[in-house]
Amino acid sequence: MSGGENGFDEFRSELKDAERRVAREIDPGMRAVIVAVLVFVLLIGMLLLPQAGDARGVDILAYNEKAQAIHAALPHRVFCWLVLVFGIGFSMLALLTRRWGVAWVAVAGSAIACPLGMFAVWSRQTAAAGLPGPAIGLYVTWFAILLLTFHWIRVVWSRTAAQMADEEHRRAQAAAEQGRTLLESIDPDDDDGK
Repeated sequence: MSGGENGFDEFRSELKDAERRVAREIDPGMRAVIVAVLVFVLLIGMLLLPQAGDARGVDILAYNEKAQAIHAALPHRVFCWLVLVFGIGFSMLALLTRRWGVAWVAVAGSAIACPLGMFAVWSRQTAAAGLPGPAIGLYVTWFAILLLTFHWIRVVWSRTAAQMADEEHRRAQAAAEQGRTLLESIDPDDDDGK
């Protein structure tokens, strides 16, 4: 082997570590702004806008006297918790760390929150007589979590050009290594055998 190849072999493990690090990261690009805006809309829908009657999302989360007065159903409470934990918490964490796994957790929780948002609206629409129906905050939160899930799915399924080129290079190397026989893998210029 020549000295250049030995020098490259020394750095091979470092290159593989760097490659694994890049593969664990996401690059949301312009979608990061959209996701950040949707997280802000979720915060407004949860903190400021009424979800049912005069109960806000915070009241539903705490299940205080306002939430008890409107008889907040279980789907509504679970929806609010999923929005808080996954739609707001994990989305902000994924945007800050740009980790692929954290983004997938945000997608999974947000995707579960989508049908629960529908059930929350439905449970408010079918509430007993005299109880308030869904308010603007519940609708805003539900539509924002739907859009957030869509955009997170697009982010985690997209791969950067560098990641796809690295994958193609690894596939080509693996195919070339698989096609080599034992005798072809022995270097004839190796001085150790002489």
